[in-house]
Amino acid sequence: MSAQTPACQLLERQRDKYAALWVVGPPVDSWLIDQSAGVLSGDFAVLNEWKEKGKQARTPFDLAAGEPLGKEVVLFWPKAHQLGIWWLKWLCEQLPSGTPLEIVGEHQGGIKRVPKMLDELGMTWDKRDNARRCSLFATHTIALDSASDSAWQNIEALGLTLASHPGVFGHGKVDEGTLLMLESIEDSLPKKPLKVLDMGCGDGIVSAWLAQRGHLVTAVDISAFAIEACKRTLAANGLEGRVLCSDVFSALEDEQFDWIISNPPFHKERDISYGPSQRLISQAPEHLSPGGRLVIVANGFLPYPDHLQRAFQDFHTLADNRRFKVYGAIKPSR
Repeated sequence: MSAQTPACQLLERQRDKYAALWVVGPPVDSWLIDQSAGVLSGDFAVLNEWKEKGKQARTPFDLAAGEPLGKEVVLFWPKAHQLGIWWLKWLCEQLPSGTPLEIVGEHQGGIKRVPKMLDELGMTWDKRDNARRCSLFATHTIALDSASDSAWQNIEALGLTLASHPGVFGHGKVDEGTLLMLESIEDSLPKKPLKVLDMGCGDGIVSAWLAQRGHLVTAVDISAFAIEACKRTLAANGLEGRVLCSDVFSALEDEQFDWIISNPPFHKERDISYGPSQRLISQAPEHLSPGGRLVIVANGFLPYPDHLQRAFQDFHTLADNRRFKVYGAIKPSR
């Protein structure tokens, strides 16, 4: 089996150099799974791919400080440059000083910025290879002056403190679409406590806003960074909620809710992907109580009305500011 993704094809050229490889933030590639001993990722879908092959799979939040990974570590540079810096700082804290570390990535994904960033951090480096419009750099971990935790930011919005991380949607700002959605349901949201699902919770702004109003919140996301951010947001505001890792409804079995609220993603790295949003809409009726409501916000050009019509037979546009639209659909009472 040969590598399928460009960055993994570049690594395949180095295959004789690896015996017990740990990969950090990688794409899903069958060759890489077979070649590696384990994976570190914030994406639960990636973790599950490694687990299914019997490989070790961890998030950075469930790995004990100093827990060994070995001496063969490759970091796949992410599209979000600040997330890449966070991974690098975290690896320098987690691994013994002097541990060999390789960094690989596609040119269009920002890998060409890595040498300058390594220079700024005082980390020596060599360029190991260049092919498939990708580059591979080699460096070693060092003790850094700044901690990885410095990447976390607190943002104030809607009377709430939000914990923001480079690995989470909308890092460093409050999403306009989410604000429009919350504004559109402010008056129609019942005062009595509802059982509400926040699908794709991100930094937890929706969960905290709902919990602040007395509702019983379950927050789910496929990102370990989002799960951690949502937990921190709830704690920062003295609020409670259940926060779970889940690929859409995968962790919820047949559980039902009074409301499901979501600002669903439609990007996977640089590509547009409607898969999770389509599953959210098509499966929502199964997870709503009779008379329950789905509320989602989306960019105006996205084809969600067709999916809503098929799943619910009827829906309403609750708000439209020309950039974003908020849709509402109700499950029939019987």
